[in-house]
This record gives sequence, C-alpha cells and structure tokens, in this order.
Amino acid sequence: MTDERAPENGKQKPEAEVETDPTVLFVPLADRSEHPLSREEAAHIEGLSGYALVVERGPRSGMTYKLIPGNTTIGRHPESDIFLNDVTVSRHHCRFLVSDDSITVEDSGSTNGTYVNDQRIDTAVLSPGDEVLVGRFHFVVAHGDA
Repeated sequence: MTDERAPENGKQKPEAEVETDPTVLFVPLADRSEHPLSREEAAHIEGLSGYALVVERGPRSGMTYKLIPGNTTIGRHPESDIFLNDVTVSRHHCRFLVSDDSITVEDSGSTNGTYVNDQRIDTAVLSPGDEVLVGRFHFVVAHGDA
C-alpha cells in the first residue's frame, strides 16, 4: 500500500517545528490574590536570575517572563518579544531596557498607556516590586538571586 500524500522524489516531509520561547517561564507562586508580592519578595525570587515580569493579575496570571539584557518589546504584534493577544494592548505597546543592574520601561505611544504604580508614564526606571500595567496585564517586576 502506498501513501499518495508522500513527497515526490523520495524526500521526507519535514517534521512539524515547535517554537519554544526560552524567555517564558512558569515560576510557581502561592495564590497571590490576597497578598501580592512585596518589594522584598520580588527582589529575591528563588530559582530566577536577573530581571523578570511576573503576571500577578489578569490573563496569564502566574506566568513569568524572564527579561534578557537589551530591549524586550511587548505588544499585540506577533513579532513582539512578549506577545499579548488582547485588544487592550497596542500592537507596539512598550519596551523594557535591561542592563545588568537596571531596568527601564518606555511606552511606545500606546493607545491605553503604560502605567507604573498607578501612574501613566512615558519612561520610568523600575525596581523590584514595581507594578507595570499593560492593558489588562498586571506585571510585577521581579529579580532573582540565582
């Protein structure tokens, strides 16, 4: 019996490629609804190195995005480093600039704005424990000990 769908010339069909994003982690945290991460807790996340964004409330609650040194873009555009497919997020919403010892967020002219600790910002230097609001996503800036 032959498979009529088999490629011609004896070539094998390529395997389906699965995209993996090494910047997305799931760091199990206890239920934070009654007690959000404190500044002290956010500054010392076990098992994490460098800076990260922890989704504390909203879609993807509990998801952690590890930020690598350099620029990390967030938006609804599929080529964003952190893709948030939600109408409250602009296609090119904001970006994070990370160095070894600092983290800054810059709004990219988004419609709904980027908020840090309930204040709309154009640019802000962040510290562990700061809350960054991007659409309906409530991120807490975290830093690891590893």
